[in-house]
Amino acid sequence: MDTVGIENFISVTYTEGPKLAASLEQHVKQYGVEVITEQRAAAISKDGYVNVELASGATLKSRAVILATGARWRDLNVPGEVKYRTKGVAYCPHCDGPFFKGKRVAVIGGGNSGIEAAIDLAGIVEHVTVVEFADTLRADDVLQKKARSMGNIDIIMSARTTEVIGDGSKVVGMDYEDRTTGEIKHLAVAGIFVQIGLVPNTEFLKGSEIALTRFGEIEIDARGATSLPGVYAAGDATTVPFKQIIISMGAGATAALAAFDHLIRTPEPAQVQQAEPALA
Repeated sequence: MDTVGIENFISVTYTEGPKLAASLEQHVKQYGVEVITEQRAAAISKDGYVNVELASGATLKSRAVILATGARWRDLNVPGEVKYRTKGVAYCPHCDGPFFKGKRVAVIGGGNSGIEAAIDLAGIVEHVTVVEFADTLRADDVLQKKARSMGNIDIIMSARTTEVIGDGSKVVGMDYEDRTTGEIKHLAVAGIFVQIGLVPNTEFLKGSEIALTRFGEIEIDARGATSLPGVYAAGDATTVPFKQIIISMGAGATAALAAFDHLIRTPEPAQVQQAEPALA
């Protein structure tokens, strides 16, 4: 939903995030799947059934559950970021990079994702400036060497982004503070790619029986199974590498097949069998 243009989704020359999401929902509804909206999962537990407690107070019970809550981009939380989101502020270099062909852009973040983004963008745009808060880059050495070897990538360290600047309709630059001198400097760019990490939407799972990494990602095996039997997970909320739409879709298929396999191999919970009336 946050991606403006999608041009690397196999067999689809071009689409947009909201359009793809709407098509997915319509496709699901053709199979008679019930879609409950405006509800938020608050906790998950198991007592034979897997119980999904909702913030509204209701509880959904199921023999199998698939968690696909996704992740959100970590925000800069600076003036102008929200106003110019999708108008020059972007979070996915693979998706939105082609929109800035021949232009100057900035990448915020010097970790692996930031330097990888800079390298990818350098083959499309005129120039890339990496802006890193710390005084050293956190990216792997091989990535740093690659970035420094490219003629159109500059790296600024000890820089704190302070504001996204726009002309009312699109990004025209950004301001940052030189943390060594305190001086505010301006960078003229048409695009700003925020690459300071993803935050998995798994806060409601903390304290549950489902194992999470220190980053909050759901730990899964090759079948999408979590540490809680009957609960599977897929997509950007999990430990799967490479957060991409097509990878999430494949992981969703894996989790669905694994959940189905669980259903055919696992009997009904005992309490349900006992609750059924005896046949005359």
